[in-house]
Amino acid sequence: MMHPSRQAYVEEDTDMGINFADLPVDQDYDMPSTEAGIPSARASAIISQFERKRRAAAMVVPTDDTKVRARLRELGEPITLFGEGPSERRDRLRELLTDMAEQQGGDIEMEEPEEEDEEQQEEFYTVGSEELLAARKNIAHYSLPRAKARVARLKEESTIPLRTHVKHRKAVREKLEGFDLYGSQIAGDRPVSICRFSPDGQTVAAGNWSGGIKLLSVPNMEETANFKGHTDRVGGLSWAPGATLPESNVSPSNVNLISGGGEGTINLWALDQEKPLATLSGHSGRVCRTEFHPSGRYAASASFDTTWRLWDIEKETELLLQEGHSREVYAVSFNNDGSLVASGGFDSNGRIWDLRTGRTVMILEGHIREIFGLDWGVDGYRVLSGSGDGWVKCWDLRQVKSTGGIGAHKSVVSDLRWYKGAESASFLPSGDGMDIDTETQEPVQPKKSGTFFVSSGFDKNVNVFSADDWSLVKTLSGHSGNVLSTDISHDAKWIASCGHDRTVKLWGLE
Repeated sequence: MMHPSRQAYVEEDTDMGINFADLPVDQDYDMPSTEAGIPSARASAIISQFERKRRAAAMVVPTDDTKVRARLRELGEPITLFGEGPSERRDRLRELLTDMAEQQGGDIEMEEPEEEDEEQQEEFYTVGSEELLAARKNIAHYSLPRAKARVARLKEESTIPLRTHVKHRKAVREKLEGFDLYGSQIAGDRPVSICRFSPDGQTVAAGNWSGGIKLLSVPNMEETANFKGHTDRVGGLSWAPGATLPESNVSPSNVNLISGGGEGTINLWALDQEKPLATLSGHSGRVCRTEFHPSGRYAASASFDTTWRLWDIEKETELLLQEGHSREVYAVSFNNDGSLVASGGFDSNGRIWDLRTGRTVMILEGHIREIFGLDWGVDGYRVLSGSGDGWVKCWDLRQVKSTGGIGAHKSVVSDLRWYKGAESASFLPSGDGMDIDTETQEPVQPKKSGTFFVSSGFDKNVNVFSADDWSLVKTLSGHSGNVLSTDISHDAKWIASCGHDRTVKLWGLE
């Protein structure tokens, strides 16, 4: 039965000659052409305006401001107006050319458009110095034999039965669960920004926000030296390859440490002198991270001036000023071969550079916040990145893509270190399996290096992750503030961390 009000409407509509009750409700109707709405004259004007904007957007105008001024002069127009910038001047030229095209009934194009396209497609580069060319050659001669040995090792590892790999990694994982707090030491009156183990694992170098660097013994955490050469916070700190090792040729009087400060300078340190051996200047912003090249001859620094730079340590000179990031560069890391370097910063992107050619090999796109940590694996083709978004991502250079990521911390990932073992330093003995004994024909055994990594975060924790299934193995809690940095000793017996609570903590196996 029809509702009474509905019946009244039907009867009223029937009196007008239309019975809407008989029409289907889902039928489409064309919009009637009536006087209501936009008048036809106004609609034509709007369409004409859109058409003019389309033609103006398609008008070919130069991007060079000098050529724009020259073209305006040819047309008899002022080359600049009060308060007019290059972009406004270019828009004014486009409007003038559009008006001329409408008056002449055709299109007006700038002369030599092909030349403009060629200039846009031309690759931009800066001619390097002879010193940089020599450095690239030295790096190539150094890295190629190491890459060859690394590939040979990977081939040998491929012959290891899967059962052996599983058993080995299970044993490593069980041992990692035994890490616990061993000792703690206050390392400054302000937050401690970075800590790094010496190559022999007997010393921890810690840089603080006061500009000082303290050396602490392992495992007693007693202060053995105190350096003060920066006027602002120490952000970068790295040991020279072979430093503190008796079998190396790096004496305490040579360069053992490199540090970067918030004032923009880089200091080279010997262990037997309180003042720096040399100070490298060039950055116009805060130096965040410094890293020694595996050869020990060169070093890299990342800075808030949006560049990273390559330095010759022996000559104490700058070799390369590398741009490529749109914002501050925070992290820099060399691979073990010494042929590649990764950089990352506040633009949320990372880049991998080939030091032998200067070209970008891969762009690391995937983080949504700043990149604070970068570190290479011992396999030479994988790199980890830690970001302010709380994620750690793994990037595969062979596949040229990210192979996965894990939510490592509830807040910022401030630092991360992939365990490389003794083979990360060329002076260390090869007991960790870098060299293959072909004479004895002993079966190849799996390595401990590359099986785990540690990360620090603003959730006040240091986390230990397995590099096998990327699972969390152990959470080390003990800091009362944000953790700013972490590191692993070469024998995997110790983990160091530091942070806002002004302490350096040592974590050891039971």
